[in-house]
Amino acid sequence: MEQKLKIEAISTSADYELLDSGEGEKLERFGKVVLSRPDPQALWKKQMTEKEWTVADAYFSRDGKATSWTVRKPIPDKWQISFADLTFIIKPTAFKHTGLFPEQASNWNWMREVVASTKKAEPTREINVLNLFGYTGGASLACAQAGAKVCHVDGSKSAITWARENAEVSGLTDAPIRWILEDVQVFVEREIKRGKKYDAVIMDPPAFGHGASKEIWKIEEHFLGLLDLCAQLLSDKPIFFVVNGYASGYSAISYKNALSPIVEKMGGTIEVGELAITESKSLRLLPCGIFARWKRG
Repeated sequence: MEQKLKIEAISTSADYELLDSGEGEKLERFGKVVLSRPDPQALWKKQMTEKEWTVADAYFSRDGKATSWTVRKPIPDKWQISFADLTFIIKPTAFKHTGLFPEQASNWNWMREVVASTKKAEPTREINVLNLFGYTGGASLACAQAGAKVCHVDGSKSAITWARENAEVSGLTDAPIRWILEDVQVFVEREIKRGKKYDAVIMDPPAFGHGASKEIWKIEEHFLGLLDLCAQLLSDKPIFFVVNGYASGYSAISYKNALSPIVEKMGGTIEVGELAITESKSLRLLPCGIFARWKRG
């Protein structure tokens, strides 16, 4: 059967807007604050003028290995925005990130829908979701909103703290979320030994990273092994498995092929494609990552 690649793009919202992109940069508004950041995917020409780009309150620059934010106008150290039915604390970091990957809203909405439809069909069923490399918690919060119990795992203490803060400002302090500071592979291996099972798995692996105890993660060396381990954690009636990718040089088709053993065993369907953000003025799409999503039935 022919497999079509999907393109899922998010658009402007009240508190987030992609104003322009091009020549290796993107210009975004988070609430009332406008930031300029590098983006290697933006291989085209900017549509706004250089003067119009000076609307940025701060811009991120890289000089060799040195990186920094240059502030043109006073901005807070952190601030809140409403996005995708959640609230996020935005903080420009030394790695150019802000704590929010807006394109992921497409995945969050998909997860919410799968969890909610399962709860509707099976009202008494408890749905357990495992979110690996959970970062600042968007996927965990979306699943908890829809009625799932979530185990959120990340190897960064600061990311876990940030995710918990996002839960608090989103009104989800008491949501059934376990916050685990641990290397994801170490944690998954322990869960297998404990006989733990999950109805859904979310993986958002970086190309390279470190665990809580400085364990080395390299996607080309560790991804398949972790995927096999996660498959062992699936319950008898799993509902979804999502894999995200960013600048690791892989195709969404690669992730589809990696998930194919789950389809062969469980049935269901896989959809794959790219996540993107729509510029508010030109409607041009900025590609931001790839995904593969399996769901049962």
